[in-house]
Amino acid sequence: MLNKGLRDQETTRIDNILKVLHSLTFVPKFWNLEDLLLLENELKGLGMNIESLTDFSDDQLITHLERLHFDWNHFEIFADFLVNISKESQFDFSGKAIAIYDYVQKESKSFSFGIFNKIAAAKANL
Repeated sequence: MLNKGLRDQETTRIDNILKVLHSLTFVPKFWNLEDLLLLENELKGLGMNIESLTDFSDDQLITHLERLHFDWNHFEIFADFLVNISKESQFDFSGKAIAIYDYVQKESKSFSFGIFNKIAAAKANL
């Protein structure tokens, strides 16, 4: 367990990485080499890259994110990023996003209509 000061620093670091990841997927585009390098650099902050993200099973990805001390909000934001990047023909992480949404819905012990709707939308795009 992290103490409060370290936990706050880690939360801030994760928040910043997730904000940059979302900004990379904000405008639909075909990913060129420069964009992929930016994406790789941000994913490196989460201890992964595109290849490892592809290779992770759903359970392995969730376990990896738990080790990074993701809270429920971080899980949801990361799943949102996976859905947004999956809209590009080059990547398909929708299945991983659905697994993360399901995990949050089940493990957080609270039902969220927002997450329920995100699961339905991600399944419709498969």
